[in-house]
Amino acid sequence: MRAIEISRHGGPEVLVPAERPRPVPGPGEVLIQVAASGINRPDVLQRKGAYAPPPGASDLPGLEVAGILLDGDDSALQLAGLERGQAVCALVAGGGYAEFCVAPAVQCLPVPRGWSLLEAATLPETFFTVWSNVFERAALQAGETLLIQGGSSGIGVTAIQLAKAFGARVLVTAGSPEKCQACVALGADAAIDYRTQDFAEEVRRLTDGRGADVILDMVAGDYVSREIACLADDGRLVIIAVQGGVKAQFNAGEVLRRRLTVTGSTLRPRSEAFKGGIARALRQRVWPLIESGRIRPVIDRVFPAAQAASAHACMEASQHVGKIVLDWSLN
Repeated sequence: MRAIEISRHGGPEVLVPAERPRPVPGPGEVLIQVAASGINRPDVLQRKGAYAPPPGASDLPGLEVAGILLDGDDSALQLAGLERGQAVCALVAGGGYAEFCVAPAVQCLPVPRGWSLLEAATLPETFFTVWSNVFERAALQAGETLLIQGGSSGIGVTAIQLAKAFGARVLVTAGSPEKCQACVALGADAAIDYRTQDFAEEVRRLTDGRGADVILDMVAGDYVSREIACLADDGRLVIIAVQGGVKAQFNAGEVLRRRLTVTGSTLRPRSEAFKGGIARALRQRVWPLIESGRIRPVIDRVFPAAQAASAHACMEASQHVGKIVLDWSLN
């Protein structure tokens, strides 16, 4: 099969087309003929040598795919409510940049009605992440205010739409007026240009001094102290990436006095059982919203799979809004 491998750690140019043996599904797994692969920030980190695959995972990058389910463990298929020949999307721990990919059956979901395979490839990584962190870990409720750092990212556009669908007020940060406008068009109640505005001051202003109930943070570093300052009492800060650095200083007394929660998670190393639980929740509570049209795909660019290096360069330029996708049908 065709695949894209990391020839050595480095810039986008180290992603090169390769020939690999077609993987064979094991117990509990299915084989997917991949039509499209989503691009995500962890892929970039893996390419740079900063995010190794978990033990037993493929060395190929790629955490989400969509395609046709070809084969798999009968009992696992039955348990996951899937069939051979079905169009599916899947969260994987690696191996997504390839024409064929194995995935745990419990981490596969049917392609939502009305969505193409290209569109479905944008779903798993961001929807699993947002559901797990915003709705399960931070327990966002209808009527609460969510602040999303990086609202125009793949995670950001997902969080905007999901939070609005479940009745929350949504504030976002983004790095340009154009990105802010795109976030508002997707449903955000207000967008803050972090290059020209102090987001903590703006959050307090927009909430009449109360602050945000939940903050979804992909930056960490020196953002954390400002996020603590603009959380509401009993607020929850969820850190899911550390693009701004791993070290942070903040007023711990504020955490105590205002009963704040600072938490975080990484999804890739979690167990199949844990991810399967998220998949079941998404199928039950989110897939109906997608199929009703309340949540729509946001794809910035589609690249032929052989141009994965260009896709990574596009992501690192941070000019995109939404998702970047590899299409295996294009030359």
